[in-house]
Amino acid sequence: MNVSLPNDMKAWVEEQVKVGGYGTTSEFFRELLREARQRQLREEIDRKLLAAIDGGKPVPADEKFWKQLRRDAQKRLRTLRAR
Repeated sequence: MNVSLPNDMKAWVEEQVKVGGYGTTSEFFRELLREARQRQLREEIDRKLLAAIDGGKPVPADEKFWKQLRRDAQKRLRTLRAR
C-alpha cells in the first residue's frame, strides 16, 4: 500500500516518527490505525449501550435492587471460586 502526502504533511509525519520513537513511518501509521480502530470500537459500544438504555424497561435502583444485586454477585463469585 502506498500513501501520497503533500510535502508539509510528509514533513510532519517524519517529525512524529522521530520524536515519537517510531522505527519507521509504517510503525507510525500502524499505530494511528490501531488507535482509529479502538476509537471506532468504543463508539460502537457506546451506541449499543445507549440503545440498550433507551430500549430497556426502567428498573428502580432502590435498596431492594442493590441487595438483590449483591446477593447475585456473591452467588456468582462462589460459583466461580468453586471451579
